[in-house]
Formats: sequence, C-alpha cells, structure tokens
Amino acid sequence: MSRKTTSDKMCIKNMQEISKKLGENLKKVRAKKKLSQGALARLLEVDKGYISNIESGNKNPTLATIQRLADALGVPADELLK
Repeated sequence: MSRKTTSDKMCIKNMQEISKKLGENLKKVRAKKKLSQGALARLLEVDKGYISNIESGNKNPTLATIQRLADALGVPADELLK
C-alpha cells in the first residue's frame, strides 16, 4: 500500500479547488442563461444528476465534457475554468 506524499496531497487539494470553482462557474453561467439543470442535461444528453454533481464539485468532467458544456452555454471553455 502506497502512502500519499505531501505533493500528492497538495495536488488532490488543488484538484478539489478547481472542481469546486468549475461547479460554481457552471452554475452561475447556467443561471445567467436561465437554464435549469434539467434543460442543460437534455442539451448534452446526460443525466441531470451529472450536472448537479459537477456544480457541487463532486464530479470531475473531462476536458471534452467541459468544452461540450461551454458550447451548450455559448461561452468559451475558459469562462467555466477561471
């Protein structure tokens, strides 16, 4: 069994912060566009729970999914990541 190094722990914490920020930005942009989670999920053909998990920071979408989210919302991908 391997132990996590301090560097590993910092990387995990940083990823958690990025996931949280992505979720906050997604929710903000989605609300600004007056889209419900369900409506966005239908556009992307994913489950509403998937959108909810991204917005709450519990899911780490792939870069391709982030781009699909951005396209569906009509914003550049970096708008969701800043």
